[in-house]
Amino acid sequence: MEASKDIGRLIEIMAALRDPKTGCPWDIVQTFETIKPYTIEEAYEVADAIERNDPDDLCEELGDLLLQVVFHARMAEEADLFSFGDVVEAITGKMIRRHPHVFAVSDAATPEAVKVQWDAIKAEEKAERSEKRRRRGVAEVHHDGHLGTVQRSFPALTEAIKLQERAAKVGFDWSEAAPILDKIEEEIGELREALVEGRPDKITDELGDLIFALVNIGRHVGTDPEQALRGTNAKFRQRFKYIEKNLEASGETLEGATLERMEELWQAAKGRPQPEK
Repeated sequence: MEASKDIGRLIEIMAALRDPKTGCPWDIVQTFETIKPYTIEEAYEVADAIERNDPDDLCEELGDLLLQVVFHARMAEEADLFSFGDVVEAITGKMIRRHPHVFAVSDAATPEAVKVQWDAIKAEEKAERSEKRRRRGVAEVHHDGHLGTVQRSFPALTEAIKLQERAAKVGFDWSEAAPILDKIEEEIGELREALVEGRPDKITDELGDLIFALVNIGRHVGTDPEQALRGTNAKFRQRFKYIEKNLEASGETLEGATLERMEELWQAAKGRPQPEK
């Protein structure tokens, strides 16, 4: 079997890997649950390739992510649930339906109007799905109140943003950023108190409150906290690498250097221009 640009070849490969008699022993025993972590990991690796502006890696990582879709679809087909073709049909139908301003007739001519239209169509689809479940006698999925549609499986920062956005839709939100800064200072004070008391459970609780408030300020000023933190992580990597290289150049080691020496190099690293992405 040879490589191909035809998606059908990838589907054939996955079917061969999952063949109970001649397939790969590892692939055969996988389930939706065991593959799920790899699906999430591959999505993050796509994001990493984008941030590094590496088109070669991006091409490869997109392929790895596509494999995850094919893998899940193959397992679903084996269980007589749906096939890869059903996945493609579902998403093409959804894109056509949610873009009437492109594929039909609509007055939505701005990004804001498109977003309103998108949300309205999603609401219609949700009502249609509920009606179909009712007709089939399938129990309705009951969400936990207004916030129940926010998935708990999201990364914590993403979940916090979506919870806040969902609450804001019914008016439970700050009207400006300044009070959020006051809230952050309040949470810092409560974290200080928890540290003095030395109670691990309270420290964890107050730290969570502080992070939640920091997410809120990011949302209000239009900065994605996830991306902001990833940017800081990248800076930390660069500056720590500077410390390591300079210690090595002077015959020192990370383990042998004092905190004062590393702080001196850290400050020097901060003064250096950031490399272009």
